[in-house]
Amino acid sequence: MSAPPFGDNLVCQVGLIVEDIERTAQRYAEIFGVAVPPVQTTLAHDVTETTYKGEPSDATARLAFDFGQVQIELIEPDELPSVWRDYLDEHGAGVHHIAFRVKDTGEAVAYLEGHGIGVLQQGLYSDRSGMYTYMDSVPALGVMLELLENYS
Repeated sequence: MSAPPFGDNLVCQVGLIVEDIERTAQRYAEIFGVAVPPVQTTLAHDVTETTYKGEPSDATARLAFDFGQVQIELIEPDELPSVWRDYLDEHGAGVHHIAFRVKDTGEAVAYLEGHGIGVLQQGLYSDRSGMYTYMDSVPALGVMLELLENYS
């Protein structure tokens, strides 16, 4: 069996789905004694080339990052079908994923597919400096995995 292709094997991010990103970001900032992070909105398919369950998707989300040594990502989804909207509709606000940095998304996807874990959603960062891939790992691991590949 080949070695897992997850960079340094350290969780680099925990993603949380939220219903109100401003309120949640404010609360996290108050509790952790940090500045409220800026909120950004992901761009649609024409820029990010997002796919959801293998089909092009214009789903977007509002994001806020940081709050400590492991990056916390707050995600407020729009109404279009996506892994973010699915989670909010099925579970409400809560932990959505854990993320790992990878050097080669294709290699990491192939490795996970070898363990019966396929791709749910994938796209480029809004600035096209890298890509994210959400894997269908909940049945096997109890949590969704996100693969983060930075191109620079």
